[in-house]
Amino acid sequence: MMKYVRNLLYGLVVTLPWTIPSLAQQEGSQPDPGAGVYTIPYVLPTPESIKNVLNRVYAYFDKAPLVRVIDKKTGKEITTMKQVIATADFERSGNDVISLWGYTSGVTYAAMLRAAETTNDITYRNYPQKSINFILTWLPYFKKIDSLFGEQKNAYEPILHTRSLDDCGAMGAALIKLYKVTNDERLLPLINHIADYISNKQFRLSDGTLARQRPQAQSVWADDAYMCIPFLAQMGHLTGNKKYYDDAVHQVRQMKKYLWRPEKKLFDHGFNVHCENDPNFYWARANGWVMMAIVELLDVLPEHYEGRMDILRLLREHVQGVAEVQGKNGLWHNLLDKNDSFEETSSTAMFVYSIAHAINKGWVDYTYGPVAQAGWNALATKVKENGEVEGTCWGTTFANDIVYYYHRPTSVAASHGYGPVIFAAAEMLALVQNEKLSIRLSNRAYHYRLRSDVK
Repeated sequence: MMKYVRNLLYGLVVTLPWTIPSLAQQEGSQPDPGAGVYTIPYVLPTPESIKNVLNRVYAYFDKAPLVRVIDKKTGKEITTMKQVIATADFERSGNDVISLWGYTSGVTYAAMLRAAETTNDITYRNYPQKSINFILTWLPYFKKIDSLFGEQKNAYEPILHTRSLDDCGAMGAALIKLYKVTNDERLLPLINHIADYISNKQFRLSDGTLARQRPQAQSVWADDAYMCIPFLAQMGHLTGNKKYYDDAVHQVRQMKKYLWRPEKKLFDHGFNVHCENDPNFYWARANGWVMMAIVELLDVLPEHYEGRMDILRLLREHVQGVAEVQGKNGLWHNLLDKNDSFEETSSTAMFVYSIAHAINKGWVDYTYGPVAQAGWNALATKVKENGEVEGTCWGTTFANDIVYYYHRPTSVAASHGYGPVIFAAAEMLALVQNEKLSIRLSNRAYHYRLRSDVK
């Protein structure tokens, strides 16, 4: 009966902004003055409660109207490919979250595929399969438009005329993951196109670091860890070609060289090559991108590959640094070392996913389980009943003043939060069901232990 009441209370608090007592207070017949009062649920989430959040976010995408191809000039739908119209494009839905191509879409597709794995429910594959199938179906048509009328400004521009890692890296990793479960041969030309771009065309520094020529002449961004490393790792796994693994390992080392700050155990957002001592700002999502990229590399990098142990050590130090700056409500702040900056959702989801995944894989000690648990409980309060995710920082450039980072807006329309929340849900589900772990409330705090060590 008590377990039922506890689960019912948890189901309520994840959707209502209440200040609630701790679990220790709930279970005691008398109030426990030493238990503390929490602004987020301080409870062990049940599999059912995690799935509830996961399903709401997934349904937000799956129930969205299908994208249509229209003539931008007339606004009319194009239903046949027989007549090639230069002004064809995807219809603008007004919802920036529902986008078929882009780095945030790639994260969302990959997260849904991970959810299918941890739940053993292939239903979660439906949305990425449906979306990518739509892209593949219309790809020949838009190629023909370009061949007849020259390069056009439409939804296929980043696919046919790739110009940045944002255009292709995260999407490419998701395409490979989808290919592994569908064997859809139509995906291979796109995958190979992205491999050619990243390996041969994307701007690099003289030492091989994948870099940008904006906003400064040459700059290294922590964001780009996720925009290249997961794809290179997946490409190595798909093809068996060592050059992709080597490049992925090299990019981790270069990110560490330029952006890692050992005294903080955090990554600076970016580095201006022309300025040796440019200011350091520890933007949360930048650190989330790096941490997610590293765990995705470790997923497929062969066990005894050169550099793997160095990457593992870096991950463990990064997890320690991130854990030590977690906010009092379980969320992380937009500037990790500035508690007066706002609490941010997408980075919290990235850290929850990465830490939980690393624990499940045995890469990071299970001592960090309560960090992921507290982060998840806070995340759950950010998911609305209709599946919208609140509190996500809008797209953010690499800036050179702290005022910019303090004043970034948040919005449910910021697509960066959705995929990471799905990732976090999928991995937390695996964590609370991890048969190697025992999770118990003791002395008013949660403790993760190996079952083999429990007496």
